[in-house]
Amino acid sequence: MRRKLVVLGLLVAAALGFYFVQGWNGSGPARESTSVVIPRGASLVSAAATLKRAGVISSTSRFLFQAKLFGGKRAIFAGEYEFPAHASYKKILTMLQSGKTLQRFVVIPEGLPSVLVQDRLVQAPALTGEAALPEEGSVLPDSYSYQRGEKRTAVLGRMQAAMRKTLDRLWPERSPDSVVRTKAEALTLASIVEKETAKPSERPMIAGVYGNRLKAGMPLQADPTIIYPITRGRPLGRQILKSEVEAHNGYNTYTMRGLPAGPIANPGRASIEAVLKPARTDALYFVADGTGGHVFANTLAEHNANVVKWRALRRERGI
Repeated sequence: MRRKLVVLGLLVAAALGFYFVQGWNGSGPARESTSVVIPRGASLVSAAATLKRAGVISSTSRFLFQAKLFGGKRAIFAGEYEFPAHASYKKILTMLQSGKTLQRFVVIPEGLPSVLVQDRLVQAPALTGEAALPEEGSVLPDSYSYQRGEKRTAVLGRMQAAMRKTLDRLWPERSPDSVVRTKAEALTLASIVEKETAKPSERPMIAGVYGNRLKAGMPLQADPTIIYPITRGRPLGRQILKSEVEAHNGYNTYTMRGLPAGPIANPGRASIEAVLKPARTDALYFVADGTGGHVFANTLAEHNANVVKWRALRRERGI
């Protein structure tokens, strides 16, 4: 009889052990991927309550017991987690202890104007509050992470702080060849360089050309400065009109000498560096070469010949 009781006890213990182990490794109740925010300073007990409300676990007491039994004593980290459908209790605790939170990003490409920066902040899911229109040139293009419920003003603040920090770091390293006298001028000229070329290797050369034109008292004649006061950086969607080329508005560098009234976009680090450390060149002109880059010229005669070649190439391509 005693032997039977011992065997029965062992069977019960084995069954309970199997139940707990299986429950620890088995499928959880969530039918779909579920995002859960664990607040800063949350304990495992309060986190379990949050997970239960979200439907990621079915029992707080069992989760806590099994976590203590199988999960060790490592701390959990706050943040937003994306738990996969039917995540096991083991998987859930491993994620909480790893600190691998869900990463949300607002991506600001180089040369994006502030009206489109504002659009991206408005469209970013899970951010809260209003999105102010940032001052043109005040945002450093980059990828910015954020958490669910964070304010749009806070994310914008980080973008602008990054620009200030970058400009403060680069400014003392500027070359004597640079024509800009202030940080504001650096941002303005860098925004034009940013808009004029998609080739990173060309930026110092473009900056050198514009520096030469400024020193010579020549208009910059940068097409993007014609468009900016019309759309504030949004795509024009058509050809530039003759009346727009001839407009006087503080930005159009075809009808004025010197720099425009301010930046026409948010320049990236490389364009700012190019303006502060321009290439040494005698070139005063450049025109597209058909490959996404430009061909440069020291004289107007050379430039006009290059323009003829470019126009012929456009005709060949049916443009």
